Amino acid sequence: MALLAWCMEKGIPVAAAHVNYHHRAQAEEEEAYVRTFCRERGIVLHVMNDPFEAEGNFEARAREHRYAFFAQTVREYGYRGVLVGHHQDDAIETYLMQKEKNLVPDYYGLRRERMINGVWVVRPLLSFTRKELRQYCDIHGIRYYIDHTNADLSYARNRIRAEHVEGMDSFTRQMLAAEMEKENAVLQERRCRVSARIHQGEADLMEYRNLKEEDRLTLLRQLGKAELAHAGLAWIREIDSVIMKKQDTVIPCGNHRIAVDGERIFLQRIPAPYRHACRNPEEILALKSPYFRTEPGKPGVNAVTVSEKDFPIIVRSVENGDRIAMRFGTKRVHRFFIDRHIPICQRDTWPVVENAAGEIILVPGLGCDKSHYSIRPDFSVIQYSH
Repeated sequence: MALLAWCMEKGIPVAAAHVNYHHRAQAEEEEAYVRTFCRERGIVLHVMNDPFEAEGNFEARAREHRYAFFAQTVREYGYRGVLVGHHQDDAIETYLMQKEKNLVPDYYGLRRERMINGVWVVRPLLSFTRKELRQYCDIHGIRYYIDHTNADLSYARNRIRAEHVEGMDSFTRQMLAAEMEKENAVLQERRCRVSARIHQGEADLMEYRNLKEEDRLTLLRQLGKAELAHAGLAWIREIDSVIMKKQDTVIPCGNHRIAVDGERIFLQRIPAPYRHACRNPEEILALKSPYFRTEPGKPGVNAVTVSEKDFPIIVRSVENGDRIAMRFGTKRVHRFFIDRHIPICQRDTWPVVENAAGEIILVPGLGCDKSHYSIRPDFSVIQYSH
């Protein structure tokens, strides 16, 4: 309400956006008041009041929900961006929470300006305290509501607010502001330095290991993007510890994983198993995959000769227990990976070809089984490297 009144006072043309989650008894009263306030003053109001439920961290899901609504509204009505009413207390609370959780975030405190969901978000009130904004509303006769859940000290932010921020004097606030500014400057300088080590989403493993720990952790965050942006320092250090010791490994991070293949470090989406059923050679040659390609047969370890009784043929990702009967005996596909030093990050997307009898008849890079070899193969399957 202070932000809206401030915009009116400064003559800044704005519309208002209100989100009602229906999770508090006073939510309906608040929405009705905002509607009346905007109608009486000729302010365009956009309201999102669909029932909202969220699993896990409600505050995080609610934040995603409202910013998605803001972005949709900006794009639909052609607004320049979004103004939000975060103030100095919010920035200090965020900073103290980051420190308490031992986080090394993308930014300490709150940015004055940033892009969220593809729209520009600005926080023009960060220099004002909560107390000053309430006084502003009182002086100008602007009614505002206090969220009663702010008194629930089971929430970390509420506890930090009650124990540290509400009674904080101006000198301490100034010291914290200077501290945040200094730490953000260090973060920015370090990011610029390590970003030169990342090329097309990859970093050289030996170069990484020669960096100082602080630079390695920053590089990991930049490689990990959203998956590691808010990860705790302990978890980032654990990832770093694994990379410093292992030449070939994958470390899950949400829907992605940090991959190390002996030479490089990179972020890789965790692949889903795939399975393509083909009724004839033409369908095999028409397959499209991010993990392999097919082409007319050329003699070699990627080629196989088939007959009608082999169809339907399955081209799929490798599975535990896969074996192939070679001329020199039956070989486990997993053993082939080990013997040929195939990086772990490539193994679960490696294709195999299975015939109608459920036999593995081709493992690209190893060859076809003893019953499907000829000097005039029908097709080849070639695995892509990262």
